[in-house]
Amino acid sequence: MSKQKDPKLERAGVSGYNKPKRTPNHPTKSHVVVAKEGDKTKTIRFGQQGVSGAGASPKTEKEKARQKSFKARHAKNISKGKMSAAYWADKVKW
Repeated sequence: MSKQKDPKLERAGVSGYNKPKRTPNHPTKSHVVVAKEGDKTKTIRFGQQGVSGAGASPKTEKEKARQKSFKARHAKNISKGKMSAAYWADKVKW
């Protein structure tokens, strides 16, 4: 018995729910994910095209300050969970 694939997954071009993917040809956003929480699904585009975060392990003081500022600035939205773009940007880019 084969399961019907969600059209949102196909349109976004991702392999499954909650699996972010780079979108190099998108004009403004760098990543896309089809977020699923319970029975709700939502296509989320996030991240500024051409800009990298400081990464998971920033080396210089400047990178550490950028990471700290991002997390402070978006803390309220990050805490909203998987259905927010800030959550995915924090997880993938920072």
